[in-house]
Amino acid sequence: MLLFDQEFYNKNGYAHLGKTLTREQLKLMKQECMKTWFDLKEGYDANKNWLKNTLLQNIHHHSDAVRNFYFYGPFIEIMTKIIGDNIKGVQSQLSFKLKNNEKRVGWHQDNGYGELDPYNTVTTITSFDDSNIDNGCIWLIPGSHLWGQQELGFRVTQKWKNELNEIDLSVNESDAIPIPLKAGESIIFHCLMLHKSNPNRTKKYRRYLFLRYADADAVEVYNHRKPRLGKLLNGTTSYQEVNDFEKELF
Repeated sequence: MLLFDQEFYNKNGYAHLGKTLTREQLKLMKQECMKTWFDLKEGYDANKNWLKNTLLQNIHHHSDAVRNFYFYGPFIEIMTKIIGDNIKGVQSQLSFKLKNNEKRVGWHQDNGYGELDPYNTVTTITSFDDSNIDNGCIWLIPGSHLWGQQELGFRVTQKWKNELNEIDLSVNESDAIPIPLKAGESIIFHCLMLHKSNPNRTKKYRRYLFLRYADADAVEVYNHRKPRLGKLLNGTTSYQEVNDFEKELF
């Protein structure tokens, strides 16, 4: 069982969970994810932004190891403590900064890229490698989830999201801290947490698995408040389309 300090999470907006993958689980997950990455992604292009260079969505459609971890892994119990009994998985993606990926990820909130209501969605990051300042580990500002949804100066729409535009907020980062992770370790953070990552300036990989969980009735504010589709993982939902979503995936 993972150690989770809910009081710390509520105050700071994040929690370091330590090891969530065994050595064998990590090895298999990396093998499946790397095969998918090189099958589906083009090479690094300095003219493209970080979303186009660094992300690969819906990795649970391609990796059995990721799918099992996402749907049935150790995060679900913690999510019920943060979100409540009714949980759906709303996003799985790889965020890979391979060797010499010089793209910086600017300050943003995950809810900035796709505002969900209620505002208690949780992001998990599991590192496939030892990540540190040199190879582009995540930075965050503890407590910034309490500042609310940040104004972007423009309206996020489904079209804007589909174009893979990026957000880079101007924030006071004097209280920002790096979050180095060992391979197989995970952190979780609130959907309103301000975070960024710097370029990978090393010859080593920095590979993250992102998984997001939300209330089973969470809606997309940017999309006419339609229900966010995601596999129901615990409890019940008011939306039949959520109840039916990805039922074929076990």
